Amino acid sequence: MLGEYLIAGRRAVEIAASVEQAVAEGGLEPGQLLPPMRELAGRLGVNPNTVAAAYRTLRERGVIETSGRRGSRVRSRPATTGREYIRVEVPEGARDLAVGNPDPALLPRLAEAFEAAAEQGDREPVLYGAAAVEPELARIARADLDADGVPDGPVAVTSGSLDAIERVLAVHLKPGDTVAVEDPGWGSVLDLVPALGLRVVPVGVDDEGPLPDDVRGALEGGARALIVTDRAQNPTGAAVSAARARALRSVLAQHPETLLIEDDHGYRIVDQSLHPLAGGTRSWAFVRSVAKAYGPDLRLAVLTGDAVTVDRVRGRQRLGPGWVSLLVQRAVVRLWSGGAVDAEAVAAAYGRRRDALIGALARRGVEAHGVSGMNVWIRVPDETGAVARLLHAGWAVAPGARFRMSAPQGIRITVSTLTEEEIGRVADAVASAIGPGAGAGYV
Repeated sequence: MLGEYLIAGRRAVEIAASVEQAVAEGGLEPGQLLPPMRELAGRLGVNPNTVAAAYRTLRERGVIETSGRRGSRVRSRPATTGREYIRVEVPEGARDLAVGNPDPALLPRLAEAFEAAAEQGDREPVLYGAAAVEPELARIARADLDADGVPDGPVAVTSGSLDAIERVLAVHLKPGDTVAVEDPGWGSVLDLVPALGLRVVPVGVDDEGPLPDDVRGALEGGARALIVTDRAQNPTGAAVSAARARALRSVLAQHPETLLIEDDHGYRIVDQSLHPLAGGTRSWAFVRSVAKAYGPDLRLAVLTGDAVTVDRVRGRQRLGPGWVSLLVQRAVVRLWSGGAVDAEAVAAAYGRRRDALIGALARRGVEAHGVSGMNVWIRVPDETGAVARLLHAGWAVAPGARFRMSAPQGIRITVSTLTEEEIGRVADAVASAIGPGAGAGYV
């Protein structure tokens, strides 16, 4: 059953750590069956309750899953084998189109904003007990949210989008609950949900966002939460259209107890209008980060939602990090209010590169997708082979396995730093690697 690997430990924490280490190192593979609790207890010479406690910990961490009489097995995508490890090692001389970063040339200079924020901090030192949210940041953020039709709600600040999503899930759900997520979708979310001990149900995506029938099926099947990327969906570039938003709101109206989480990480780098879904469910959260437009290292996202959700998140923050640095918040205020980023110009730059690559691929008989953001998604018959052939040709792209569960195979190309001279060469390499006629559709 376990091959050469022997689970070790006398205490529950030691047994759990032994299993988790084995999963991370490959000694226990995804889908591998673990010994029955009484059998393992006998081997280790411990009480069966000790093994039961270890297995419970592993389930809550998203490492294993239990199916009644069929026993416990390593999850097909355990939390300890994060999708970030499914990456391409970029050799010297190859062009990296896999990492997903924004174009540094389109990011604002930060020195002046941080200098002004630091000077304010010198005049008015931030001490324990200070407000967790900079009032001017809340005001600017709320004004933009109002302009985009996001329902009214209090504002909190988190350390990026993923931090906000994790906190919202944690304050509403319990281990074993099911969350509907986009497929293909953001690999970090696909790792995060099982790491919280939650179950994942995939929802298909096309250029206009999540498929309403898939969402309906997931919610009717018992999913308690739905995570949607409104624009610049990673990896497909999908953007929720007005018609799709109406259809999804209609589905959500039939399931008002659903926890809805919307991620608008593409804020200020896309030219598509926002069509928010919030308003039809009792519990909801809407997240906007500054990573793509102002720089990943700022680690700041604005969160709004219903009063209960935001209050719970704030309360949990107080017991952990306390607050996101007011120095960072004040710097972001200066970047936002000072026009450090020309959002239209940034969106246009990414759009030109994205559309140029999609057009070049189309002329070579390859269908690609990406209506917003900085990524292009291409269906392929064999992503491992395609990635290897492209790497051999000098182009590193992201394998679709990082972003999908049951969705067909694909590759993601980040266009953020592609030059006009490179477009044709990339398209030639992709067409050669996967062949004409590939890339059609998502599902």
